[in-house]
Amino acid sequence: MDMKRILIADDNTELRKNLSIIVEELGYSPDTASTGTEAISKAMANAYDIVLLDLMLPEINGMDVLGQLRANVPRSKCIIITAFASIDTAVEAIKKGASYYISKPFEINDLSLTIKKTLEEAKFDRDLKKLHLDDTLGSISNQIRRDILKLLTEHKRMRLMEITKELDIEDHTKIVFHLRILRESGIIDQKDRTYYITNEGARVCDALRIIEKHISG
Repeated sequence: MDMKRILIADDNTELRKNLSIIVEELGYSPDTASTGTEAISKAMANAYDIVLLDLMLPEINGMDVLGQLRANVPRSKCIIITAFASIDTAVEAIKKGASYYISKPFEINDLSLTIKKTLEEAKFDRDLKKLHLDDTLGSISNQIRRDILKLLTEHKRMRLMEITKELDIEDHTKIVFHLRILRESGIIDQKDRTYYITNEGARVCDALRIIEKHISG
């Protein structure tokens, strides 16, 4: 199997070096960019498996870089890394096509897990295309969102804290923006502080079961 290539786009020289070492130790091939312009140029030329993208880049900010990468090199998955985390920014990044959003400082284990999840989701996306399923399914390429749908399928209606407890995720803000993405895609809705799957969502869940059967088979 080819070694996965990861571009690290950050204006902090020391962080780029440290992340390069970490990425290499994790078994991936690192490359770096110090500006938004350089990140776009390198990504367009190389189509990396993953781009670790800081939001506060010189020349072209990270959010604009994200938009250009998703439009021109969709094969490259983007993980946003920033010291200025907020739910609104996270939701905007996810809506623009980021796979994940992690805050500085972060643990190496968290970064490693996020990279592995992103690579798994890239494979999931490829399987979607092989099955020629509706583009709406892109909203469930994220494992957390798939887990939320499975819970709602089982329990019919659930409150935020019930979902958070079932998924064993301490930071409920992560669940909040994943729920928001599912709502904006029309897959789930909310009433009386409880979440439930819509008719469109039921169709998506049926397709999800087909995908998982296809992958496991």
